[in-house]
Amino acid sequence: MSKLAKFFQRGGSSKGRAAPSAQEALARLRETEEMLGRKQEYLESRIQRELALARRLGTQNKRAALQALKRKKRFEKQLSQIDGTLSTIEFQREALENAHTNTEVLRNMGLAAKVMRAVHENMDLNKIDDLMQDITEQQDIAQEISEAFSQRVGFGDGFDEDELMAELEELEQEELNKKMTNIRLPTVPSSSLPAQPDRKPSAHRSRAASSKRKEEEDDFNELAAWASC
Repeated sequence: MSKLAKFFQRGGSSKGRAAPSAQEALARLRETEEMLGRKQEYLESRIQRELALARRLGTQNKRAALQALKRKKRFEKQLSQIDGTLSTIEFQREALENAHTNTEVLRNMGLAAKVMRAVHENMDLNKIDDLMQDITEQQDIAQEISEAFSQRVGFGDGFDEDELMAELEELEQEELNKKMTNIRLPTVPSSSLPAQPDRKPSAHRSRAASSKRKEEEDDFNELAAWASC
């Protein structure tokens, strides 16, 4: 059995050690990623330094230049191992995050299902039907009340309109008779017209007198016709 297997076997056989929570495991994985990231930066800088040293000593001290290239190779190997480790940790972290998310979703859905079950246990379908019928009846009553308020209210509309029109015509006739009583008709002269002189009046005066008499007669006839209405 390899030492690595013995290590995990020994660690797994310990009793009483509580497993960390998902949040704790995720936090440790992120810390490990940050540590390996800093290690990558250090190795990359060392690789560049050893490469520059090998170039500078290539013609002067080949042995020192070879040693610098060897160190560069070791750093590159370590950097490659770290890249693989980071890929594994990243995959593990994503899987753990998904598992934690699924666990939370499942737990919350189960909690919601329990709450819904508890709520439905306190509900009676017969009571719900009665409640809906009561609501419908109250809505109908409210609609009838609204329609009753919106209808035109008429007090004393049962009178006969023909009788009212006849009474109105009588009142108008009485008012017209009062106006006719207050009108004074022009009196017709009872005395005969004075005898015309022997001499013939001028044609102009004869036409003027005839026109005046005609105007008086027209006024009298018009007033008489209006009074007879």
